[in-house]
Amino acid sequence: MKRIALFLLTNIAVLVVLSASMNILGVGRFLTANGLDLNQLLVFSAILGFTGSIISLLISKWMAKRSTGARVIDPQHPSNAREAWLVDTVHQLADRAGIGHPEVAIYEGAPNAFATGANRNNALVAVSTGLLESMTEAEVSAVLGHEVAHVANGDMITLTLIQGVVNTFVVFFARVVGYFVDRTIFKTERGVGMGYYITVIACELLFGVLASIIVAWFSRQREYRADAGAARLLGSREPMIHALARLGGLQSGDLPKSFEASGISGGSAIAALFNTHPPIPARIHALQVAQSV
Repeated sequence: MKRIALFLLTNIAVLVVLSASMNILGVGRFLTANGLDLNQLLVFSAILGFTGSIISLLISKWMAKRSTGARVIDPQHPSNAREAWLVDTVHQLADRAGIGHPEVAIYEGAPNAFATGANRNNALVAVSTGLLESMTEAEVSAVLGHEVAHVANGDMITLTLIQGVVNTFVVFFARVVGYFVDRTIFKTERGVGMGYYITVIACELLFGVLASIIVAWFSRQREYRADAGAARLLGSREPMIHALARLGGLQSGDLPKSFEASGISGGSAIAALFNTHPPIPARIHALQVAQSV
């Protein structure tokens, strides 16, 4: 609950501050005496849609550390041999990928891992104690390669932009539909009535669900790319295949909703359209049939 609450409170605070600021500046005044000003509404929607996702990206490392309790390893003074190996492995993979050295962290939990951060040269790679205790070093290296590939591919930024685009359309069309319903069904002649606000809320929920399907589809494609990227960084697809196979037999740890798209584990077959990860067998098959690494 703490992890989910942190994410929700951040987004709510951003939306409240932005809405108030835009109303003061007049940017949010898309309702006029002549109806909707679509240009103003589009600007309003884009500001809300992109700013929330961008701010979430900028504070993603802080949110990840707070919500998972991850402890960043001091690369100059690791506590033990395992931590030294983790830092060295991530740094080697980062050098091969041509990116800056990410921070490396460990958190308590069932087998899982994730990468987050605002850009390729300022990222965080975190692994759980459960993953370290249940996998061989070769398999852990493959998981680390997968996360470094996410960073090198710029996946966090790409998904942030995609989320901003779909958020913009959700906000825009919810208000267009709300205005139309308020005028035609509720027969409001001046300003807007309760029909507008009720319809906007209902449409934002509905359109938000549809938008989640689009974002999840992009996320699944990104997972295949990260698997292939790990194989290239390691010079072999076998470690990634073995890591996925072992992970498929384990109960993966839950990640905060704001970071689950960067995690290693896959989702269940239920509600497949909303899964941010393809099924593990599909990921293994994609690696097996790949022409080269």
